[in-house]
Amino acid sequence: MFLKIHNSPGAGSIVSVCDGDLLNTTITDGELEVRITEAFYGNRRASEDDVREALTNAANANLMGEHAVAIAIEMGLVSRSNCIMIGPVPHAQVFRL
Repeated sequence: MFLKIHNSPGAGSIVSVCDGDLLNTTITDGELEVRITEAFYGNRRASEDDVREALTNAANANLMGEHAVAIAIEMGLVSRSNCIMIGPVPHAQVFRL
């Protein structure tokens, strides 16, 4: 997986995680096209423990891919029914208010 933490003053951190095989690809679903780039998801490889730690402290999270989404589900941050599919790829967002 790849992980990037975006810090937003006054808003906390936004954690972006994608599965390793998705980085620098484009996925489509009908008219929708999503580019999964290093600019947003980073270029730093992350272990499951790295991802769990980052998600624990995140104000918000953007998760792309089966593995990344599964970790958030295991942590109770999101349920499978709250995820969307973009083509064959699961996607979830977490917002803490």
